[in-house]
Amino acid sequence: MNIHELRHLVKSGENETLEFKRKAAHPEKIIKEIVAFANTKGGKLLIGVDDNGSLTGLKCVNEEQYVVNEAIQKFIKPKINFTLKVIPLNAKKSIISYDIRESENKPHYVIEDQTQSWGRAYVRVQDKTVKASKETREILKRKNNKEKGIHFRFGKKEKILMEHLEAHGYITLLKFQQIAGLSRSLASRTLVKLVLANVLSIDIRETEDIFTAKLP
Repeated sequence: MNIHELRHLVKSGENETLEFKRKAAHPEKIIKEIVAFANTKGGKLLIGVDDNGSLTGLKCVNEEQYVVNEAIQKFIKPKINFTLKVIPLNAKKSIISYDIRESENKPHYVIEDQTQSWGRAYVRVQDKTVKASKETREILKRKNNKEKGIHFRFGKKEKILMEHLEAHGYITLLKFQQIAGLSRSLASRTLVKLVLANVLSIDIRETEDIFTAKLP
């Protein structure tokens, strides 16, 4: 990518597959973006670009690059693959581009506490990085394993669920738990199974995931 291609790219602004960072001063925030890209559709992280798309550039490229690479190696599990490019802006400044592919080993986690085996998973929703719910993590994991032939019995709780969807159009985990009189874990397993069986769709949100009936 040259500088002309870069200018054209940033005109569209941040989106599901593009994120800007002015500096690498807070690598703990940057690796959340990288994990989110790997857990979703992949994406490009540009360091040296302001939120408004201005190409501010970096003077100490090697130092910034080192800080981010160290954070990636230390705080992300499982390891992810990425491509790094340095794009000269002028004689003194450059932009760092991290290209992250959608992973075949989802979900990836940010290890925020080194005393713990696993940390928090993140996904990309439009132009934001959000924490993945337990249901989202399970769906990512099982889809990644290419689980086929999901079977479920259409019983009382499924009937209650579909009637609610017909009347209201969507449902949350908490609402399903309440109207069907289920434990949180059973309600969660049921929703996950129906998403994997292609009966429901999940709309990942910052606060609470939304489940809707899958259109035929």
